[in-house]
Amino acid sequence: MRLAIDIGNTAVKWAAFEGKELVASGRSLDALFTDTLLSQRQAAMHAPFTDVLVCASGDLAKAQPVLERLGVPYSLFDSSTPLPIRLDYKTPQTLGADRVADACGAAGLHPGEACLVIDTGTCITVDFVDAQGTYHGGAIMPGLKMNLQALHTFTAKLPLIDIEGVEKAPVLGRTTEESILAGTLGATLLALAGYVALYKEKAPALRVLLTGGDAERLMALGAKGWEHVPQLTLIGLNEIMMNQK
Repeated sequence: MRLAIDIGNTAVKWAAFEGKELVASGRSLDALFTDTLLSQRQAAMHAPFTDVLVCASGDLAKAQPVLERLGVPYSLFDSSTPLPIRLDYKTPQTLGADRVADACGAAGLHPGEACLVIDTGTCITVDFVDAQGTYHGGAIMPGLKMNLQALHTFTAKLPLIDIEGVEKAPVLGRTTEESILAGTLGATLLALAGYVALYKEKAPALRVLLTGGDAERLMALGAKGWEHVPQLTLIGLNEIMMNQK
C-alpha cells in the first residue's frame, strides 16, 4: 500500500492507494493529520505502507514532526524524483512539485490524451500536458482569496469581501462589493475560459481537469464542462511512486 501526502499552503491532504485504487483519504487545515490517518489505517488499511511520498508546496517544517510519527520512512518529492512524464520546462528545479504531480495525475488518468490542469488553490495554476505525456508549463495567477485580500490590503477604502455563500459572479458590478466580485470571481472565470480556448486551438480534443480547494466554488459559479478531480495531486504522487518500481 502506498501513501501520498500533499502539504499545501492552506491544508494538508493525504490518500492511501492499493495499486491505482484510492482506498482512503483525508484533509486537515493544519499539520496535525496523523491521528486521523493512523486510526483509519488501523480500521481499514490492514497492509503496511510500502512507499510514502510527500509533496510540499507549503511549510514542510511544520509537518515533519507529524510525518515522523507515522513510523515509516518517507521520500520528499523534488526535482530529482523520477517521473512517468517528460518535462519540457526551462527551469525544472524551480517548478512546483504540486504542478508536476497534477500533470502526472492527468497523464495517468488519460494516457494518450492532451490535458489542461487547472488547480485552484492559494494560487491558481494552469498547466498543459500533451498527448505524448510531455509537460510544457503553463501559468500562475493569484487565487480567489489572494485577489480579494490584495484589493483590501493595498487600498484605503475597499472592503475585504468574504466569498463564502456567494452564488453568482457578476459581470456588471452595481455596488462596490459587486464590482469587487466581478473583478475577482468573474475575471478569474473569464481568464480560465480564455486559457482553455487557447489550448484547444493547439489540441482540439483537450481534456480539462479542475482540482484544488476552490474547484467546487468555481464550478458552482459557472465553470462548466470541465472534469472535477479533487484528489488529482495525490493521484499524481501515486503515479510517481508506481513509476519507481
